[in-house]
Amino acid sequence: MADAAPPAPAAKALSCPSCGGTLAVRAAGYTVTIACQYCSSILDVSQPDVKLVTQYHEAAARLEIPLGTRGTLRGVEWEAIGYLARSERGQYGWEEYLLFNPYHGYRWLIANRGGWSFGELLTVVPGHDGGITLDGKRYKPFFADGTAQVDYVVGEFYWRVKRGETVRTDDWVRPGFMLSREADDREVSWSLSELLDPKEMKAFGVTANPKPSPPLPHQPSPHVGWLKQGLVVALLAIAVLLGVAIFSGGGGTVFTGTAPIAADGSEQEATLGPFTLARARQGVKIETRVPALSNGWVDINYALVSRADQKAYTASKAAEAYSGRDTDGSWSEGSRSTGASFAAVPAGTYDLIVSYRGNVWVDPTAPLNGGSNPGDFFGGGGAAAPQPAAPDWRRDGGEPPQLQIEVRTTRFQGGVLVLALFLIAIPLLIGLIRHAAFESTRTGESDFAPVLSDEED
Repeated sequence: MADAAPPAPAAKALSCPSCGGTLAVRAAGYTVTIACQYCSSILDVSQPDVKLVTQYHEAAARLEIPLGTRGTLRGVEWEAIGYLARSERGQYGWEEYLLFNPYHGYRWLIANRGGWSFGELLTVVPGHDGGITLDGKRYKPFFADGTAQVDYVVGEFYWRVKRGETVRTDDWVRPGFMLSREADDREVSWSLSELLDPKEMKAFGVTANPKPSPPLPHQPSPHVGWLKQGLVVALLAIAVLLGVAIFSGGGGTVFTGTAPIAADGSEQEATLGPFTLARARQGVKIETRVPALSNGWVDINYALVSRADQKAYTASKAAEAYSGRDTDGSWSEGSRSTGASFAAVPAGTYDLIVSYRGNVWVDPTAPLNGGSNPGDFFGGGGAAAPQPAAPDWRRDGGEPPQLQIEVRTTRFQGGVLVLALFLIAIPLLIGLIRHAAFESTRTGESDFAPVLSDEED
């Protein structure tokens, strides 16, 4: 079969020697056998004297595409002239319709699980360079050493075909295409079939199944297109985010200062600044360190106030540091540092108003007399001698009790960047999981599917 235009054959009428029915040979001169549409007998029409090859008395199958139906595929009008029901030794059946056009030769419509493919016989042998290739495209092996048999036949064909006829088969696939090799003791033939869009089958009045289950061997994953588009969008979004992070301006310290902490634990307030934020929008991070803090805490309220409109950005934090000793030995927890962050603060001149109070923590498990914490903090002791006061970091520490405050502008917020990347990745991960599930199902029928360890056992 070739695409070169053969001479247009004339239709020919003949009588079935089995039942006497009148048959029309649509491709006279090319057709070798024809199945009688009345009694399903197979006739040899290659010679002037029509011979009865074999005869079936089964009722003709109801074909989804009645023979003689015409439809246009890829710009060519085809007529269905033959029908084969085939299977893998009686299992995994599929159907094949032989199409004919007097100027374009023969093609096939192959139906499997409601999906349809458009096939043609190849006039070239595919290449082999470690794998099977055709027209520069590589095909992956899918089925091997199969045996396809003819279970039913009706219509006319360009070769002698009969029920029960078998051929050895091998198949290779790439998305949308299946390359098939059929061989018997006389010849080897190659064919290529392309999966059709279900809409194309309306040309023959067929409603195709858009989602065969399990997927056909050459059915492309429906998630690949979406994943490619999603990956492009994700890469663009990441590039934009990184660009914003890089070019949104440099970070740096805009103010440093200190605020003393009262030894009596009273509430205090300090106004620090002013300082200027230059960029249109920037992150602002306030870091506070209390070097003298020990067994106590400092409650801190920040108010970053714009001098232009008195808009305030507020936050409440605490620095707390504790240590001691118990039956398990020495312990410590907390930190002498704390801070607050503000995102997208507009440009302008700001004051930082800090209200705070230093507090002391008393270890209730410490001894009342003697030891490292000798104070009697609960008023006990009676007439005993006065005890030394409990340690108080606000007056007894080696460091001055004060807040050391630094105000810095920051580049693009790292947390925001990570969150954005995570949100971008979620739909891609979902798409990848669905694609992997589809491919696992599709390749599950393959003779080359990965073998699970349980099956190996």
